[in-house]
Amino acid sequence: MATIEIGGVAIPESALTWNFVRASGPGGQNVNKVATAAECRLDLDLGGFDQDVRQRLERLAGSRLTAAGEVLIVAENQRTQARNRADALERLGALIEAARTPPKPRVATRVSATQKAKRRADKRHRGEVKRQRKPPDGY
Repeated sequence: MATIEIGGVAIPESALTWNFVRASGPGGQNVNKVATAAECRLDLDLGGFDQDVRQRLERLAGSRLTAAGEVLIVAENQRTQARNRADALERLGALIEAARTPPKPRVATRVSATQKAKRRADKRHRGEVKRQRKPPDGY
């Protein structure tokens, strides 16, 4: 079984499905005749990802994730099929690479007592400035 290296992961070629369609936008007569836009579908079931990587990949894919559990990448910026295919693979690799890096754990922090005191003093000072703007009591 042939594999392809994408984003630092060996993925079986059977997990990728390619479809070439006509690209939108300007391009003269060529845009109406040649199917240069590349649609790459990565089947997550066949991709062989770890469970945590798969979950992060699904979250990062967002609207590019289909109901069938495939990540859909559409590349149509280049003028040739080969360059659009390479662009789609590069974008898919970046997505997989981002999913492979685990998120940094959040470190809980607290506001120091000095900062709390400074905030209260600033609020008091601000209130005093606003009180000084009022007209005196006899008007």
